[in-house]
Amino acid sequence: MQGRVVLVTGAAKGIGKEVARQLAGLGAAVLISARNADHAQATAEELTLAGDVRPLPVPLDVADDISVQEATAALERDPGRLDVLINNAAAYVDWSETVSGADLAIGRQVLEVNLFGPWRLANALLPLLRQSPHPRIVNVSSGAGSHGDDQFGLTKRSGAAASYGISKAALNALTSTLAAELAGTPILVNAVCPGLTA
Repeated sequence: MQGRVVLVTGAAKGIGKEVARQLAGLGAAVLISARNADHAQATAEELTLAGDVRPLPVPLDVADDISVQEATAALERDPGRLDVLINNAAAYVDWSETVSGADLAIGRQVLEVNLFGPWRLANALLPLLRQSPHPRIVNVSSGAGSHGDDQFGLTKRSGAAASYGISKAALNALTSTLAAELAGTPILVNAVCPGLTA
């Protein structure tokens, strides 16, 4: 990871923040992004001892086309390159939400962040990624979107947190489909599941 430029979305707290800390410790130049630029700045300042960590200079809301365009333009200006995109930003729902009882307006919001957000950002940043010798896209998914997770998989939660699980299943499908499209290019596309963690 030495010297590679990494963008982590939703990195002001939680999993994204920890991913940023660890990658900086491995020598990556990590850009912290968040919907609130002040939060990204505060997190970057907190992580300075970990290594080369700085905030994206503009807020990044992955559910907003204009925000993604502004973030892309900021990256093109400085540092002018991108090696790794980590799509970590996510929306959640109440655990009690079921398919039959879901508010579909909320479901659409979850899909906008968890599916269309990574899709929108990957498409916007592909030109920068194509310039990297070792480009990577990593989508942070969840066992809740799989059939194989014995504890939280799609058929194991009695339908709980429906929008979240469905959105992560769709993210898994996006990951596989984009990886198939980019097969034969240097860009590797993967999904990861960090498991249930603080």
